[in-house]
Amino acid sequence: MKASRVISVLLVCVTVLAAVPAFAAEPLLIRFSHNQPVGSPEDVGAQALKTKLEELAGDKVKVEVYPASQLGSLREQIESVQMGVIHLSLQPASVLTPFVDDIKLIDFPYLLPSDRNKVFQVLDSEVGQEALSPLDRVGLKGLGYWFAGYKLFTTKKNEIHAPGDFKGLRIRVMDSPLLISQYKAWGATAVPIAYSELYNSLQQNVVDGQENPIQTIVLNNYHEVQGQIVQSYHGSMTYILVSNKSWLEALNPEIRGFIVEAEKFGRVASRENYATQEKAYIEKVKSAPNVHYYSLTEEEIARFREASLPVYAEHATNDWQKRHLKKLQEAFAGK
Repeated sequence: MKASRVISVLLVCVTVLAAVPAFAAEPLLIRFSHNQPVGSPEDVGAQALKTKLEELAGDKVKVEVYPASQLGSLREQIESVQMGVIHLSLQPASVLTPFVDDIKLIDFPYLLPSDRNKVFQVLDSEVGQEALSPLDRVGLKGLGYWFAGYKLFTTKKNEIHAPGDFKGLRIRVMDSPLLISQYKAWGATAVPIAYSELYNSLQQNVVDGQENPIQTIVLNNYHEVQGQIVQSYHGSMTYILVSNKSWLEALNPEIRGFIVEAEKFGRVASRENYATQEKAYIEKVKSAPNVHYYSLTEEEIARFREASLPVYAEHATNDWQKRHLKKLQEAFAGK
């Protein structure tokens, strides 16, 4: 073949190839699960994370958010993260505790101050992040704390002003040995009941009361069957955003950095949305018929704090827990 013919053929090939659209690599699909409904602060934060991450990564990443336990119960979601089927998931610390006991520290009664800005400052600091490190042992990576509000006491008819007021009452808790001990120390019987069964259990008097943030109380209409709602500041519903550790560490460092940045963005969006909605939720229960909403006084809180000391002695069981619990206490106290 003459050289001129070869050159012509090559030019035709180049022209044809240039006209064929390049096949772009498939974007990295990231599945994000949580248990709260669409429009909740947790979902607002998840959507903010999705938007920020896709903005940072362009067409390299696609995030799918699955709210309202669409991908299974909370425990099933954790197991799916361990298997790499779900990549990111918001999980209450109490639900993570059966997988790694050391993560329970954040649930100790009256550990957190009532100043949420101080709570955020400590949880987002090196001390708070260090308390997430035990998750590494079970194939998870803790990325940050998503605060979902202080838990309140609710009962059907019993006013609660002191630990002794819980005597003889059956109180629903998540399946956490620490939370069970907490109510035992206050004189109640703690009854673990699935979240999905809680409303019926309250309505049918299976239990006399429960603990949850105001958002959960209102969104699930617990105030319809619980006449006493008490702002107690005894603990919080603190979610932890977890990922599959091996999956995260195997990612391109740039993408991994984008995920870390987007998590912080989503975390703040969730907290800000909760603060806004919390005021409306409180007003709703205050105006609800047959509901008495009130806050414990500082003196009443002091009595509960003192009655909680045996829980610390019982559940800070190893050197790591004792050391890090002390670090958190000092940080929250501003020491």
